[in-house]
Amino acid sequence: MSASSKHQDNETTVFRLYIADETPNSARAMANLKLICQEHLQGHYRLEVVDILQEPLRALSDGVLVTPTLIRPLPLPVLKIVGDMSEPATVLQALGLEGGPE
Repeated sequence: MSASSKHQDNETTVFRLYIADETPNSARAMANLKLICQEHLQGHYRLEVVDILQEPLRALSDGVLVTPTLIRPLPLPVLKIVGDMSEPATVLQALGLEGGPE
């Protein structure tokens, strides 16, 4: 088990989820991400939701061209995932939180 790929108990993971209004994909992405965070980060995360229709320049500054897009700016390295987060194992692996059942 590599310490660099596992979440540290005192570390807060920051997520920025870019959505487009209240589309079905956006709603699924929010629900799926919240469930993943609750199960695997147990309160050690901060989720910011950004609607690109309300803040288009912010999306452009982060290089977001499609929604839903998840950016994890902290901890480094910055990671980006596109999609509705419907495959938890894939999302966990992409975020470096994989490790299987405890």
